[in-house]
Amino acid sequence: MAYQRRGSDMQPQRPLLRTRTAGTLSEPVMDSEVVPSSLADIARILRVANEVEHANPRVAYLCRFYAFEKTHRLDPASKGRGVRQFKTALLQRLEREHETTGAERAGSDARVMKKFYQNYYAKYIEALQNAADKADRARLTKAYQTASVLFDVLNSVTKGESEPVEKEILEKHHKVEEKAQIYIPYNILPLDPESSHQPIMRHPEIQASLAALRNIRRLPWPKEHKEVGKDILDWLQAMFGFQKDNVANQREHIILLLANVHIRQPNPDRQVKVDERALNEVMERIFKNYKRWCRYVGRQESLRMPTIQQEVQQQKLLYIGLYLLIWGEAANLRFMPECLCYIYHHMAYELYGILNGHVSSVTAEAVKPAYGGEEEAFLKKVVTPIYDVIAKEAERGKVGMSKHSEWRNYDDLNEYFWSENCFKLRWPMRTDADFFCIRESKTDKKEDTESGKRNRWIGKINFVETRSFWHLYRSFDRMWSFFILALQAMIIIAWDGSGNIGGIFDGNVFKKVLSVFITAAILKFAQAVLDFIMSWKARKSMTSYVQLRYILKVVVAAIWVILFPVAYAYSWTNPPGFAQTIKSWFGNASGHPSFFIVAVLIYLAPYVLSACLFIFPFIRRLLEKKDHKIVRLLLWWAQPPLYIGRGMQENAFSIFKYTMFWVALLAAKLAFSFYIEIRPLVGPTKEIMQVVVTNYEWHEFFPRARNNIPVVIALWAPIVIVYFMDAQIWYAIFSTIVGGVSGAIRRLGEIRNLELLRSRFKSLPGAFNDCLIPTEEGERPKIDTYATNSIHCLLQVPRNKEEERARFSQMWNKIIESFREEDLINNREMDLLLVPYHADCDLNFIQWPPFLLASKLPIALDMAKDSQGRDKELTKRLKSDIYMHSAVQECYASCRSILKSLVLGETENSVLTKIFSMVDEHIEKGDLLTQFNMKELPRLYEQFVELTAYLKENKKEDKDNVVILLLDMVEVVTRDIMDDLVHGLPESSTLEKEMKDKYFYNLHFPVTEKDEAWKEKIKRLHMLLTVKESAMDVPSNMEARRRITFFANSLFMDMPPAPKVRNMLSFSTMTPYFDEEVLFSMGSLEKPNEDGVSILFYLQKIFPDEWENFLQRVDCRNEDDLKEKIELQANLPLPLMQSSAEGRVNLEEELRLWASYKGQTLAKTVRGMMYYRQALELQAFLDMANEEELSKGYKAAKLNTNDQEKGEVSFLARCQALADMKYSYVVSCQRYGIHKRSGDHRATDILRLMTKYPSVRVAFVDEVEETGGENGKSIEKVYYSVLVKAAPKSVDSSDPDRLDQVIYRIKLPGNAILGEGKPENQNHAIIFTRGEGLQTIDMNQDNYMEEAFKMRNLLQEFRKTHGVTKPTILGLREHIFTGSVSSLAWFMSMQEHSFVTIGQRLLANPLKVRFHYGHPDVFDRLFHLTSGGVSKASKIINLSEDIFSGYNSTLRGGNVTHHEYIQVGKGRDVGLNQIAMFEAKIACGNGEQSLSRDIYRLGHRFDFFRMLSFYFTTVGFYFSAMLTVIIIFVFLYGRLYLVLSGLEQALSTHPAIRDNKPLQVALASQSFVQIGFFMVLPMMMEIALENGFRAAITDFVLMQLQLAAVFFTFSLGTRTHYFGRTLLHGGARYRSTGRGFVVFHAKFADNYRMYSRSHFVKGLELMILLIVYHIFGQAYRGVVAYIFITVSIWFLVITWLFAPFLFNPSGFEWQKILDDWTDWNKWMKNRGGIGVAPDKSWESWWEKEHEHLLYSGTRGIVFEILLSIRFFIYQYGLVYHLSFVRGSRDFLVYGVSLLVILVILIILKFGSIGRKRLSANFQLIFRLVEGVVFVAFIGLVITLIVLAHMTFRDLVICILAIMPTGWGLLLIAQALKPVLIRTRIWNLVITLARGYEYMIGLFLFTPVAFLAWFPFVSEFQTRMLFNQAFSRGLQISRILGGPKTNQSSNHKE
Repeated sequence: MAYQRRGSDMQPQRPLLRTRTAGTLSEPVMDSEVVPSSLADIARILRVANEVEHANPRVAYLCRFYAFEKTHRLDPASKGRGVRQFKTALLQRLEREHETTGAERAGSDARVMKKFYQNYYAKYIEALQNAADKADRARLTKAYQTASVLFDVLNSVTKGESEPVEKEILEKHHKVEEKAQIYIPYNILPLDPESSHQPIMRHPEIQASLAALRNIRRLPWPKEHKEVGKDILDWLQAMFGFQKDNVANQREHIILLLANVHIRQPNPDRQVKVDERALNEVMERIFKNYKRWCRYVGRQESLRMPTIQQEVQQQKLLYIGLYLLIWGEAANLRFMPECLCYIYHHMAYELYGILNGHVSSVTAEAVKPAYGGEEEAFLKKVVTPIYDVIAKEAERGKVGMSKHSEWRNYDDLNEYFWSENCFKLRWPMRTDADFFCIRESKTDKKEDTESGKRNRWIGKINFVETRSFWHLYRSFDRMWSFFILALQAMIIIAWDGSGNIGGIFDGNVFKKVLSVFITAAILKFAQAVLDFIMSWKARKSMTSYVQLRYILKVVVAAIWVILFPVAYAYSWTNPPGFAQTIKSWFGNASGHPSFFIVAVLIYLAPYVLSACLFIFPFIRRLLEKKDHKIVRLLLWWAQPPLYIGRGMQENAFSIFKYTMFWVALLAAKLAFSFYIEIRPLVGPTKEIMQVVVTNYEWHEFFPRARNNIPVVIALWAPIVIVYFMDAQIWYAIFSTIVGGVSGAIRRLGEIRNLELLRSRFKSLPGAFNDCLIPTEEGERPKIDTYATNSIHCLLQVPRNKEEERARFSQMWNKIIESFREEDLINNREMDLLLVPYHADCDLNFIQWPPFLLASKLPIALDMAKDSQGRDKELTKRLKSDIYMHSAVQECYASCRSILKSLVLGETENSVLTKIFSMVDEHIEKGDLLTQFNMKELPRLYEQFVELTAYLKENKKEDKDNVVILLLDMVEVVTRDIMDDLVHGLPESSTLEKEMKDKYFYNLHFPVTEKDEAWKEKIKRLHMLLTVKESAMDVPSNMEARRRITFFANSLFMDMPPAPKVRNMLSFSTMTPYFDEEVLFSMGSLEKPNEDGVSILFYLQKIFPDEWENFLQRVDCRNEDDLKEKIELQANLPLPLMQSSAEGRVNLEEELRLWASYKGQTLAKTVRGMMYYRQALELQAFLDMANEEELSKGYKAAKLNTNDQEKGEVSFLARCQALADMKYSYVVSCQRYGIHKRSGDHRATDILRLMTKYPSVRVAFVDEVEETGGENGKSIEKVYYSVLVKAAPKSVDSSDPDRLDQVIYRIKLPGNAILGEGKPENQNHAIIFTRGEGLQTIDMNQDNYMEEAFKMRNLLQEFRKTHGVTKPTILGLREHIFTGSVSSLAWFMSMQEHSFVTIGQRLLANPLKVRFHYGHPDVFDRLFHLTSGGVSKASKIINLSEDIFSGYNSTLRGGNVTHHEYIQVGKGRDVGLNQIAMFEAKIACGNGEQSLSRDIYRLGHRFDFFRMLSFYFTTVGFYFSAMLTVIIIFVFLYGRLYLVLSGLEQALSTHPAIRDNKPLQVALASQSFVQIGFFMVLPMMMEIALENGFRAAITDFVLMQLQLAAVFFTFSLGTRTHYFGRTLLHGGARYRSTGRGFVVFHAKFADNYRMYSRSHFVKGLELMILLIVYHIFGQAYRGVVAYIFITVSIWFLVITWLFAPFLFNPSGFEWQKILDDWTDWNKWMKNRGGIGVAPDKSWESWWEKEHEHLLYSGTRGIVFEILLSIRFFIYQYGLVYHLSFVRGSRDFLVYGVSLLVILVILIILKFGSIGRKRLSANFQLIFRLVEGVVFVAFIGLVITLIVLAHMTFRDLVICILAIMPTGWGLLLIAQALKPVLIRTRIWNLVITLARGYEYMIGLFLFTPVAFLAWFPFVSEFQTRMLFNQAFSRGLQISRILGGPKTNQSSNHKE
């Protein structure tokens, strides 16, 4: 998930620049909001001024003047930030307004104010006092607030004019003040006494919860507090000092929570009383973690109940309220759940003591709270001290500069409370306790040491995050041990055995295999030592038992390391070499095999016990959950005692499934490794070890070394690395197979196209009702929808099914309407897809959507006309097509119904009755075709089409035409078709004459009282008759097809039955937002980029059909028409625009919304989430509606809302109230307050969204300046968590003002953003969420109406047991909607799609290791509320914050599941640079995860096979990717060693060198990984599963044609670089990827900065290795294997070097190439310095790029230097191959070459010095010196050529030798920067580095520039990049290179 955050790695948030506080006050919408933070109270006065300005400008002026006076009183010296500018701007405005308003006033200002106040009171307050409507209540609340401000202004004015205020006005004011305290803005529940008539407050469950909270009997109130109108939470506030708004927030929270749980109880008590079962359920869920914590730390729970039964419920509510109040005000402490348990434990104890009148043993007085009484006591005295510790520790780890081991993160501070030692803090907390001590700086530490003080910082708790690759071994030691031991056993069997696996049964071989126990003991010892070393810095916090355990682990492991080799040596009679050596040390006594066997049995005993517990998981689960000391002692050796990570075992069946998966995988992997890789290499290795090599081609330091060990290492190293890596390949294969089978079992892809949808549509209504319509108790259970295949059962709908049909039509049509609103379909397609809203009593069968029946009737007519009397054949043909049969039936029945209601005459009706009776009779007899003449049927058909056209128009002037038409129709029927079989009609010659007197003139036409049902029937019939073309392509939009087919398919999948809305689990959705796009502005939409392309034009070409649908929806012919209407609306005065016909729809806003919904904007996300509410309202209507209301439909209920009498609650209002109870949506806009005060357009757009969707709530962190300090005059920053909603519009206001109003404002102990940003943004807003479920949605996501209907089904999963426990996180399927933008976006979307489908499907079941990978998972809110929240926030270590919530949930006994019957939309990065940054962020996050305690604990607490699943699906994936690249380097450096030393030539006759088959296989394995095998295989399986195998093959071919292999190979480099660098050096940070449309050209300098170190440098190193091997290598020369081995490496080299330019739009356009070169040169030459950005200067970028080395630590620096030494092997080997060396092998040759490099460096240094000192004043001398040096160099080269016979080959060798050495020296210098920067050498390093960068840049730029000469290259690139867009009509040639003149006319800035 990409999310722009602001953590503590950035500069501190600056609330408001001085320049941003002035100059925007004249803006009509936001001027009241652009107020300095220290003057927040002024905003409400300015709001009132804006509101009343249209009514009385003078009053508005007086309000602003009062605001100015108050501003001056608040800050007379203008000390606050921006206050002076604000005052100046406001004063200037007052001066202007005084002149314009003063001349028009009538009387004094006091009289004007009095009159206006009285008028306002009468017009608004008195008129709305009896508000029954929710909107009226909101307006009344606003009116009271406005009246209160107006009186303040009035009072100020009258004082200034010494004029008294009348008694009448004062009385009104007192009423206003009294009511203003009651009528306050509310969130969901209006809890004031006068709002009991509101619909939501009429729910008995709400009333019961409210009544329970208001039970304050026997509560001992403080003397100064009044009890009237108070409740339990008010008492807790009075006793413990909680904030008022915190209490209000949690009051609503508790009421809704209790009501929703109460409403679900079976047979609830109908009295207004909270059900005891509901209260117990809430208690159990909230206090589950607290009770577990008490048991763990050995303390009795503080949840003690009174003996009097009547008081139990009150005390339970007090306990619940106390916990939630603590949680609601805890701020960042919410990340520390056990810290909250500690606080709650003591406060609950105090609560119990207060309630029971306990007396303190210390003071002998009644127990009182240690912290309480005064205002904000809890915040200041409890939360703030702990917060200060968090903040100070976070400051130490700022920007990742400090090592993780040097500061305590959230986990460390929380785990302090996992031990009994936490009670040393006491209560009240001791401020001098170790917990509050912060680690001192080096200076302070030195001073304390000198003074003899002790550093009391307790250090890390339980775990130390040390930056080291060893963490991967430490966390997964069982896996590595298994692979190492298996490798050892296979090598022994292959080396000493017969070569078959059965050779192990040979006695000697088996004995040698037993040596694996020695290796196992060594590995165990390494693990123990690692644990000891890496836990050293946590020793202070360890108990003595834990310390003893670590020591004993090392000692026991050391004993086994000694014991096993000795016992093994003495088990042999004739021991092999190593055993003989050991035996000689201890004496050559006779062997004792039994001693070794006994030792092995003892060693295996714990493992046997562990295996037994693995087989019987319930035993281990039971043991681990017990907190008895004896159980802890038993488990003490196996695992360190921890509060979490206990009892995580699954049930036996789940264990069996994933065990079988891994047994099969490991068997395949080991068999492949043994037979293909290891066994074939053993024989050649033995041969090589026998060869004696004496002739080396360089100076060999160990010429007499035996067995050619370096050669063996060079041969085996790649094989061994592949052995450790290829399990990931086998996982990809097995996961693809198992995931595909699992998906097929879940019935995915059964309906994957429109053809299948049509064939299964007949089953859809039954499936729809079974899945989405709740069943009453006692009704039929859910049935298999496959059983409803009978056509007869589907067509003939019994009367008891009418309600189900109505429900289906309402929900289906709502889905189709949402398609139309999203412009996925046009009006015609919508009509074809809709089913009738209203049930037709005359039709006793299902009316299918017209798209199924289109063209069926004309075909049936042709069949009937040509049937020639064959009734049975025609009937059979009709019934074989269910939809044709249905169309004929419906048209016939509809014609009868319409004619019956249209014709009123008795004679005509009798004739019609006779006609239809005869037709029915012959249909029943089956001789219709033989009795009637069907050839005239087409004529009758045309007449009826004409009739329906008249009926649609319904015009009075058409009546005569209708009469004639009816007469013609009757004549055709009776005379032509029935051959005069109907009697009673006059002769045709007299028809026209007698028409007015007798026939068909008495018609019900025009239909004056026609309703929606009549219009719908006529429209549908006309459509069935007239739509002749096939509707096979309806809907035509690909996205609409995908969504409708997936929805239909999901109804046949296994999902829980839907409960009624009132019985469903309540839930919230939360979206974190920083400062991304909310809505595209018109300026940004029309602004062209450098190629003249605007976003709007781009979207029109990407989504051409949706653009046409949008124009049709807004009634515009084309884009020009749309723009003309927008301009017309913009030029109209506002009142005129609102009354204008064109003003009904704000076209500019609609256009902005249309474009925003196509991007990754907040508007798109909000619209999607509000589908939940719309769905719930409709579902509530369907649940509660009776038969009559159902027949009228939901539309009618919405339209009739305004017709309800005042005081009566409408049916729709009850539905909305129920939806409010069940769902809330909070957008956490972190910087909304700053945006609002600065006049940022994003704040305006967010307000627009709140106005459009009134139920949306926005939470933000408000940073304000308040006066404080000892003297009360200093300005200090204060932070608040604020929740706002859209303020109601004034009753008669014509201004489109969009304002917010504060609901809750809760003070924080400090800045909420201390860590990673996004988690803390979520954390501060989570207190405003409601319900039992919480869905986290990122702002690059979308939702769909049809999926929202399934949400209540999904929430039922929380009530089902999955395995051992119920789920705590529900995973959802995602659809990536950005795949159509470009080929890269398609690759990325397919990669992501495979992960969120087949990948997560397998992780959840059978592997049981699915975690939380971001959004849109649904959390068990109460579980995570008490477990640390929905993410972790520690800086750097929790960079991938989302996945840690999954880890935390699993470790705390949670269960994560995955469900694919519901999906949400998700956007992904679409450009290469965006994708690379995203991959870098994820790779860095995985690198940090590898160091984390969560990975370590899961790796040790999972059983072996679940641990394997965990490793290979998390950090193992990235480590395997890194090994893939390491294999290439190891192979090439091994070959480099062989060819340069001469060993390859000496051994060239041996097969291991000449034709190494195992090595070829190993490199082939690497190649599979390199080209994206991990990704493509599951991807293809998922495509095949959902779209068919043909689609999968087609997509695979297209992907390869669009160079998908290049993309995946390039991504491999990104993952490898950032994962490895993070593990080694750190430097991980959040990378903002952006979410825009990437069709712009990235400059060469941008690409160079991004990929220089991750790809270019590594690619060049591999290229040099390949060149050297090609020059000197002999073994593979001319052999196909050479090509096979090196082709993949060359492919990787070319990809890493040139993919950024290949995937760069316009990357090969000549003009852009020239611009890029100029820009890159400028960037390279610019000097760096303080404040110079990396994108402005190479020097600044170079410093930033290697900044991580400064904080890497000694280990990292040493490792970096050791890695850099590899570059010296080039020079050491190559200098001996120079022809003029004449075969010398003396070491002096290498020494001379080093001297040459030293001379070059000296020359560079002097050149640098000379350039600085001589170039200005002695320019001639400097140039002369340069010339001399150049001539000397040329002379040296000529001398070598002439005298030493140097060749061109020698020159190339010199370059290949010197260049890598220089680069190696440069890397070492960078690592040693702190040392070198103090010397004068550092400038030389910079000069050398700039020279290398120039050479790299030239090397990359030259081929790109060369290809740009050829125009066809650019065309190919465009086709390759944007092929997907081409297939959908995108004219990319215009986008990337089109003439700007054509576009500028249409897209003006």
